[in-house]
Amino acid sequence: MQLLADENIPLLDEYFAGFGSLRRLPGRQISRADLQHTEVLLVRSVTRVDRALLEGTPVRFVGTCTIGTDHLDLDWLASAGIHVASAPGCNARGVVEYVLSCLLTLGERTATDWRRQRIGIVGVGEVGGRLYATLQALGVDCLRCDPLRAERGESGFVSLDQLIAEADVLSLHVPLTSSGAYATRHLLDAGRLAALRPGAWLINSSRGPVVDNAALLACLQQRPDLQVALDVWEHEPEVDPQLAARCALATPHIAGYSLDGKLRGSDMIYRALCQHLQQPASLSLQQLAPDSGHTCLQVAAGSEADWLLARALRWVYDVRDDDARMRAMLGQATEAAQRRSGFDRLRRDYPLRRECAALDLQGELPPAARQLLRAAGFSC
Repeated sequence: MQLLADENIPLLDEYFAGFGSLRRLPGRQISRADLQHTEVLLVRSVTRVDRALLEGTPVRFVGTCTIGTDHLDLDWLASAGIHVASAPGCNARGVVEYVLSCLLTLGERTATDWRRQRIGIVGVGEVGGRLYATLQALGVDCLRCDPLRAERGESGFVSLDQLIAEADVLSLHVPLTSSGAYATRHLLDAGRLAALRPGAWLINSSRGPVVDNAALLACLQQRPDLQVALDVWEHEPEVDPQLAARCALATPHIAGYSLDGKLRGSDMIYRALCQHLQQPASLSLQQLAPDSGHTCLQVAAGSEADWLLARALRWVYDVRDDDARMRAMLGQATEAAQRRSGFDRLRRDYPLRRECAALDLQGELPPAARQLLRAAGFSC
Protein backbone atom coordinates (compact mmCIF):
# COMPACT_ATOMS: atom_id res chain seq x y z
CA MET A 1 0.00 0.00 0.00
CA GLN A 2 1.21 3.52 -0.87
CA LEU A 3 0.65 6.36 1.62
CA LEU A 4 1.33 10.08 1.13
CA ALA A 5 1.37 12.43 4.13
CA ASP A 6 1.85 16.07 5.02
CA GLU A 7 5.37 16.27 6.42
CA ASN A 8 4.13 18.21 9.48
CA ILE A 9 2.13 15.29 10.89
CA PRO A 10 3.98 13.90 13.94
CA LEU A 11 4.73 10.20 14.54
CA LEU A 12 4.22 9.36 10.87
CA ASP A 13 6.72 6.50 10.84
CA GLU A 14 5.62 5.16 14.21
CA TYR A 15 1.92 5.07 13.31
CA PHE A 16 1.77 4.61 9.54
CA ALA A 17 4.98 3.07 8.12
CA GLY A 18 3.69 -0.39 8.98
CA PHE A 19 0.85 -0.03 6.47
CA GLY A 20 3.18 0.17 3.46
CA SER A 21 5.38 2.67 1.63
CA LEU A 22 5.14 6.12 3.23
CA ARG A 23 6.10 9.37 1.49
CA ARG A 24 6.10 12.93 2.86
CA LEU A 25 5.53 16.29 1.17
CA PRO A 26 4.77 19.86 2.32
CA GLY A 27 1.00 20.04 2.60
CA ARG A 28 0.55 22.93 0.17
CA GLN A 29 2.62 21.15 -2.49
CA ILE A 30 0.62 17.90 -2.71
CA SER A 31 -0.69 17.55 -6.28
CA ARG A 32 -2.62 15.01 -8.32
CA ALA A 33 0.60 13.88 -9.96
CA ASP A 34 1.89 12.85 -6.52
CA LEU A 35 -1.12 10.59 -5.98
CA GLN A 36 -1.09 8.39 -9.07
CA HIS A 37 -0.07 5.31 -7.06
CA THR A 38 -1.39 6.35 -3.64
CA GLU A 39 -4.24 4.65 -1.76
CA VAL A 40 -4.04 6.63 1.51
CA LEU A 41 -3.71 10.42 1.82
CA LEU A 42 -2.95 12.00 5.21
CA VAL A 43 -3.25 15.79 5.45
CA ARG A 44 -3.61 18.80 7.68
CA SER A 45 -5.67 21.94 7.09
CA VAL A 46 -3.48 23.49 4.36
CA THR A 47 -4.25 20.85 1.70
CA ARG A 48 -7.43 21.34 -0.33
CA VAL A 49 -8.81 17.86 -1.00
CA ASP A 50 -11.42 17.78 -3.77
CA ARG A 51 -12.18 16.48 -7.25
CA ALA A 52 -9.33 18.49 -8.78
CA LEU A 53 -6.82 16.74 -6.52
CA LEU A 54 -8.17 13.19 -6.39
CA GLU A 55 -10.20 12.39 -9.51
CA GLY A 56 -8.51 9.61 -11.44
CA THR A 57 -6.25 8.59 -8.55
CA PRO A 58 -6.44 5.34 -6.54
CA VAL A 59 -6.91 7.22 -3.22
CA ARG A 60 -9.62 5.54 -1.15
CA PHE A 61 -8.90 6.91 2.31
CA VAL A 62 -8.34 10.54 3.30
CA GLY A 63 -7.42 11.28 6.88
CA THR A 64 -7.07 14.85 8.13
CA CYS A 65 -5.25 15.11 11.45
CA THR A 66 -7.22 18.24 12.28
CA ILE A 67 -10.41 19.21 14.05
CA GLY A 68 -11.87 21.03 11.01
CA THR A 69 -12.91 19.72 7.60
CA ASP A 70 -13.58 22.90 5.59
CA HIS A 71 -10.53 22.05 3.42
CA LEU A 72 -12.24 18.84 2.31
CA ASP A 73 -14.99 18.66 -0.32
CA LEU A 74 -17.02 16.21 1.73
CA ASP A 75 -19.90 15.94 -0.77
CA TRP A 76 -17.63 15.03 -3.67
CA LEU A 77 -15.55 12.65 -1.57
CA ALA A 78 -18.71 10.83 -0.49
CA SER A 79 -19.98 10.62 -4.07
CA ALA A 80 -16.61 9.19 -5.15
CA GLY A 81 -16.75 6.51 -2.46
CA ILE A 82 -13.65 7.82 -0.69
CA HIS A 83 -13.62 7.23 3.06
CA VAL A 84 -12.89 10.36 5.13
CA ALA A 85 -11.71 10.57 8.72
CA SER A 86 -11.00 13.65 10.82
CA ALA A 87 -9.85 14.24 14.39
CA PRO A 88 -12.58 16.24 16.15
CA GLY A 89 -11.42 17.71 19.42
CA CYS A 90 -7.78 16.68 19.03
CA ASN A 91 -6.40 20.20 19.47
CA ALA A 92 -9.26 21.70 21.47
CA ARG A 93 -7.23 21.93 24.67
CA GLY A 94 -4.40 23.72 22.87
CA VAL A 95 -6.84 26.31 21.51
CA VAL A 96 -8.31 26.82 24.98
CA GLU A 97 -4.82 27.52 26.33
CA TYR A 98 -4.16 29.91 23.43
CA VAL A 99 -7.31 31.87 24.30
CA LEU A 100 -6.39 31.93 28.00
CA SER A 101 -2.96 33.33 27.12
CA CYS A 102 -4.58 36.00 24.92
CA LEU A 103 -6.94 36.96 27.73
CA LEU A 104 -4.08 37.15 30.22
CA THR A 105 -1.96 39.30 27.89
CA LEU A 106 -4.76 41.65 26.84
CA GLY A 107 -5.76 42.02 30.47
CA GLU A 108 -2.24 43.05 31.44
CA ARG A 109 -1.91 45.50 28.55
CA THR A 110 -5.22 47.21 29.32
CA ALA A 111 -4.92 47.00 33.12
CA THR A 112 -8.09 44.90 33.18
CA ASP A 113 -8.90 41.82 35.24
CA TRP A 114 -9.71 39.40 32.44
CA ARG A 115 -11.64 37.13 34.77
CA ARG A 116 -14.13 39.96 35.37
CA GLN A 117 -14.81 40.45 31.67
CA ARG A 118 -17.99 39.06 30.14
CA ILE A 119 -16.77 36.67 27.46
CA GLY A 120 -18.91 35.78 24.47
CA ILE A 121 -18.17 32.43 22.84
CA VAL A 122 -19.35 32.13 19.23
CA GLY A 123 -19.59 28.47 18.25
CA VAL A 124 -19.92 26.03 21.13
CA GLY A 125 -18.70 22.73 19.70
CA GLU A 126 -15.55 20.79 20.55
CA VAL A 127 -13.40 23.87 21.15
CA GLY A 128 -15.98 26.43 22.22
CA GLY A 129 -17.58 23.94 24.57
CA ARG A 130 -14.29 23.20 26.32
CA LEU A 131 -13.47 26.89 26.53
CA TYR A 132 -16.87 27.55 28.09
CA ALA A 133 -16.40 24.77 30.66
CA THR A 134 -12.94 26.09 31.59
CA LEU A 135 -14.08 29.70 31.92
CA GLN A 136 -17.11 28.66 33.94
CA ALA A 137 -14.86 26.71 36.31
CA LEU A 138 -12.73 29.85 36.66
CA GLY A 139 -15.78 31.89 37.61
CA VAL A 140 -15.92 33.93 34.39
CA ASP A 141 -19.27 35.30 33.19
CA CYS A 142 -19.94 33.87 29.71
CA LEU A 143 -22.44 34.26 26.91
CA ARG A 144 -22.84 31.54 24.28
CA CYS A 145 -23.98 31.80 20.67
CA ASP A 146 -24.62 28.65 18.66
CA PRO A 147 -27.67 28.84 16.36
CA LEU A 148 -27.53 25.14 15.45
CA ARG A 149 -27.69 24.04 19.09
CA ALA A 150 -30.37 26.63 19.84
CA GLU A 151 -32.41 25.35 16.88
CA ARG A 152 -32.27 21.86 18.37
CA GLY A 153 -34.05 23.21 21.43
CA GLU A 154 -31.06 23.55 23.75
CA SER A 155 -31.30 26.43 26.20
CA GLY A 156 -28.79 29.03 27.33
CA PHE A 157 -27.87 30.51 23.95
CA VAL A 158 -28.19 34.08 22.68
CA SER A 159 -28.16 35.57 19.20
CA LEU A 160 -24.91 36.83 17.75
CA ASP A 161 -26.15 40.42 17.75
CA GLN A 162 -27.14 40.18 21.42
CA LEU A 163 -23.75 38.69 22.25
CA ILE A 164 -21.97 41.53 20.42
CA ALA A 165 -24.05 44.09 22.28
CA GLU A 166 -23.41 42.60 25.73
CA ALA A 167 -19.99 40.91 25.68
CA ASP A 168 -16.69 42.57 26.53
CA VAL A 169 -14.78 39.83 24.70
CA LEU A 170 -15.67 37.79 21.59
CA SER A 171 -13.90 34.48 21.01
CA LEU A 172 -14.73 32.79 17.69
CA HIS A 173 -14.87 28.99 17.35
CA VAL A 174 -17.05 28.28 14.33
CA PRO A 175 -16.30 26.18 11.25
CA LEU A 176 -16.01 27.98 7.91
CA THR A 177 -19.14 27.60 5.78
CA SER A 178 -20.13 29.66 2.76
CA SER A 179 -23.77 28.76 2.20
CA GLY A 180 -26.94 27.94 4.06
CA ALA A 181 -28.84 29.70 6.82
CA TYR A 182 -25.86 29.67 9.15
CA ALA A 183 -23.01 30.53 6.76
CA THR A 184 -20.00 31.80 8.68
CA ARG A 185 -17.95 33.45 5.94
CA HIS A 186 -17.72 37.12 6.95
CA LEU A 187 -19.86 36.37 9.98
CA LEU A 188 -18.26 39.47 11.45
CA ASP A 189 -18.77 41.98 8.66
CA ALA A 190 -18.41 45.75 8.72
CA GLY A 191 -21.76 46.24 10.46
CA ARG A 192 -21.09 43.78 13.27
CA LEU A 193 -17.53 45.02 13.75
CA ALA A 194 -18.85 48.56 14.11
CA ALA A 195 -21.27 47.30 16.77
CA LEU A 196 -18.53 46.00 19.06
CA ARG A 197 -18.63 47.57 22.50
CA PRO A 198 -16.13 50.32 23.33
CA GLY A 199 -12.83 48.72 24.28
CA ALA A 200 -14.00 45.25 23.23
CA TRP A 201 -11.56 42.40 22.69
CA LEU A 202 -11.88 40.14 19.63
CA ILE A 203 -10.06 36.79 19.43
CA ASN A 204 -10.29 34.71 16.25
CA SER A 205 -8.73 31.25 16.35
CA SER A 206 -11.28 29.55 14.09
CA ARG A 207 -10.88 30.35 10.37
CA GLY A 208 -9.66 33.58 8.78
CA PRO A 209 -12.63 34.38 6.52
CA VAL A 210 -15.05 34.23 9.48
CA VAL A 211 -13.98 37.88 9.94
CA ASP A 212 -14.00 40.23 6.95
CA ASN A 213 -10.33 41.22 7.15
CA ALA A 214 -10.67 44.30 4.93
CA ALA A 215 -13.56 45.54 7.06
CA LEU A 216 -11.59 44.77 10.22
CA LEU A 217 -8.63 46.85 9.02
CA ALA A 218 -10.93 49.76 8.21
CA CYS A 219 -12.56 49.40 11.62
CA LEU A 220 -9.26 49.35 13.49
CA GLN A 221 -8.08 52.44 11.61
CA GLN A 222 -11.07 54.25 13.11
CA ARG A 223 -11.25 52.50 16.49
CA PRO A 224 -7.93 52.14 18.32
CA ASP A 225 -9.91 51.22 21.45
CA LEU A 226 -10.48 47.68 20.14
CA GLN A 227 -8.05 44.91 21.09
CA VAL A 228 -7.79 42.21 18.40
CA ALA A 229 -5.93 38.91 18.52
CA LEU A 230 -5.83 37.08 15.18
CA ASP A 231 -4.41 33.60 14.77
CA VAL A 232 -6.12 33.02 11.42
CA TRP A 233 -6.16 35.22 8.32
CA GLU A 234 -8.51 35.54 5.39
CA HIS A 235 -5.96 34.84 2.67
CA GLU A 236 -3.54 32.44 4.38
CA PRO A 237 -0.66 32.00 3.98
CA GLU A 238 -0.75 35.62 2.83
CA VAL A 239 -1.08 38.02 5.76
CA ASP A 240 -1.98 41.68 5.38
CA PRO A 241 0.93 43.44 7.15
CA GLN A 242 -1.19 46.54 7.74
CA LEU A 243 -3.83 44.50 9.56
CA ALA A 244 -1.21 42.60 11.56
CA ALA A 245 0.37 45.90 12.63
CA ARG A 246 -2.96 47.07 14.08
CA CYS A 247 -3.67 43.81 15.91
CA ALA A 248 -2.74 43.58 19.56
CA LEU A 249 -1.64 39.98 18.93
CA ALA A 250 -0.86 38.34 15.57
CA THR A 251 0.07 34.67 15.24
CA PRO A 252 0.45 32.22 12.30
CA HIS A 253 -2.50 29.80 12.71
CA ILE A 254 -0.92 27.95 15.63
CA ALA A 255 -3.61 28.21 18.34
CA GLY A 256 -3.99 24.44 18.47
CA TYR A 257 -0.35 23.62 17.71
CA SER A 258 0.48 21.94 21.00
CA LEU A 259 2.44 18.73 20.60
CA ASP A 260 -0.27 16.94 22.57
CA GLY A 261 -2.97 18.07 20.15
CA LYS A 262 -0.97 16.99 17.10
CA LEU A 263 -0.25 13.62 18.66
CA ARG A 264 -3.92 13.06 19.42
CA GLY A 265 -4.73 13.88 15.81
CA SER A 266 -2.24 11.29 14.52
CA ASP A 267 -3.57 8.70 16.95
CA MET A 268 -7.19 9.29 15.93
CA ILE A 269 -6.43 8.97 12.22
CA TYR A 270 -4.33 5.86 12.81
CA ARG A 271 -7.31 4.24 14.55
CA ALA A 272 -9.67 5.35 11.79
CA LEU A 273 -7.38 3.80 9.16
CA CYS A 274 -7.20 0.55 11.13
CA GLN A 275 -10.99 0.46 11.27
CA HIS A 276 -11.24 1.22 7.55
CA LEU A 277 -8.87 -1.66 6.79
CA GLN A 278 -10.66 -3.89 9.30
CA GLN A 279 -7.57 -4.62 11.30
CA PRO A 280 -6.88 -4.19 15.03
CA ALA A 281 -5.11 -1.10 16.33
CA SER A 282 -1.93 -2.38 17.97
CA LEU A 283 -0.36 0.99 18.81
CA SER A 284 -1.37 3.57 21.41
CA LEU A 285 -0.52 7.17 22.10
CA GLN A 286 0.61 6.18 25.58
CA GLN A 287 3.26 3.95 23.98
CA LEU A 288 4.50 6.49 21.47
CA ALA A 289 4.17 9.95 23.05
CA PRO A 290 7.56 11.49 23.86
CA ASP A 291 8.46 12.86 27.28
CA SER A 292 9.91 16.04 25.78
CA GLY A 293 8.53 19.18 27.36
CA HIS A 294 7.37 17.66 30.65
CA THR A 295 8.54 19.98 33.39
CA CYS A 296 7.84 21.07 36.94
CA LEU A 297 7.22 24.39 38.68
CA GLN A 298 8.18 24.70 42.32
CA VAL A 299 5.56 26.67 44.19
CA ALA A 300 6.55 28.71 47.24
CA ALA A 301 4.33 28.45 50.29
CA GLY A 302 1.82 31.27 50.50
CA SER A 303 1.79 32.06 46.78
CA GLU A 304 -1.22 34.19 45.88
CA ALA A 305 -3.75 32.29 43.75
CA ASP A 306 -4.22 34.76 40.87
CA TRP A 307 -0.49 35.42 40.58
CA LEU A 308 0.22 31.71 40.54
CA LEU A 309 -2.42 31.07 37.87
CA ALA A 310 -0.84 33.71 35.62
CA ARG A 311 2.68 32.30 36.14
CA ALA A 312 1.58 28.72 35.48
CA LEU A 313 -0.29 29.66 32.30
CA ARG A 314 2.73 31.60 31.04
CA TRP A 315 5.05 28.72 31.92
CA VAL A 316 3.05 26.40 29.68
CA TYR A 317 2.30 28.79 26.81
CA ASP A 318 2.96 32.49 26.20
CA VAL A 319 1.23 33.92 23.12
CA ARG A 320 3.65 36.86 23.16
CA ASP A 321 6.41 34.56 21.87
CA ASP A 322 4.41 33.60 18.78
CA ASP A 323 3.39 37.23 18.26
CA ALA A 324 7.03 38.30 18.37
CA ARG A 325 8.09 35.64 15.84
CA MET A 326 5.26 36.63 13.52
CA ARG A 327 6.12 40.33 13.64
CA ALA A 328 9.80 39.60 13.08
CA MET A 329 8.93 37.57 9.98
CA LEU A 330 6.62 40.29 8.63
CA GLY A 331 9.26 42.93 9.31
CA GLN A 332 11.80 41.05 7.20
CA ALA A 333 9.41 40.04 4.38
CA THR A 334 9.11 42.85 1.86
CA GLU A 335 7.29 40.81 -0.79
CA ALA A 336 4.05 38.80 -0.66
CA ALA A 337 5.89 35.60 -1.62
CA GLN A 338 8.26 36.09 1.31
CA ARG A 339 5.31 36.54 3.68
CA ARG A 340 3.67 33.37 2.40
CA SER A 341 6.80 31.27 2.78
CA GLY A 342 7.56 32.88 6.13
CA PHE A 343 4.08 32.05 7.42
CA ASP A 344 4.47 28.40 6.45
CA ARG A 345 7.99 28.29 7.88
CA LEU A 346 6.74 29.50 11.28
CA ARG A 347 4.25 26.63 11.30
CA ARG A 348 6.70 24.04 10.00
CA ASP A 349 9.43 24.96 12.49
CA TYR A 350 7.10 25.55 15.41
CA PRO A 351 8.87 25.08 18.78
CA LEU A 352 7.94 22.39 21.25
CA ARG A 353 4.78 23.28 23.15
CA ARG A 354 3.03 21.08 25.68
CA GLU A 355 -0.31 21.53 27.43
CA CYS A 356 -1.15 22.29 31.06
CA ALA A 357 -1.25 18.61 31.98
CA ALA A 358 2.49 18.35 31.20
CA LEU A 359 3.37 20.81 33.97
CA ASP A 360 3.91 19.29 37.41
CA LEU A 361 3.23 21.82 40.17
CA GLN A 362 5.24 21.00 43.27
CA GLY A 363 5.16 22.52 46.74
CA GLU A 364 2.53 23.60 49.23
CA LEU A 365 -0.46 24.87 47.31
CA PRO A 366 -3.03 26.89 49.28
CA PRO A 367 -6.55 25.47 48.78
CA ALA A 368 -7.69 28.53 46.80
CA ALA A 369 -4.71 28.27 44.44
CA ARG A 370 -5.18 24.53 43.99
CA GLN A 371 -8.85 25.02 43.11
CA LEU A 372 -8.06 27.77 40.62
CA LEU A 373 -5.27 25.83 38.92
CA ARG A 374 -7.40 22.73 38.60
CA ALA A 375 -10.16 24.83 37.07
CA ALA A 376 -7.68 26.07 34.46
CA GLY A 377 -6.69 22.50 33.54
CA PHE A 378 -3.58 21.82 35.61
CA SER A 379 -3.06 18.56 37.48
CA CYS A 380 -2.32 19.36 41.10
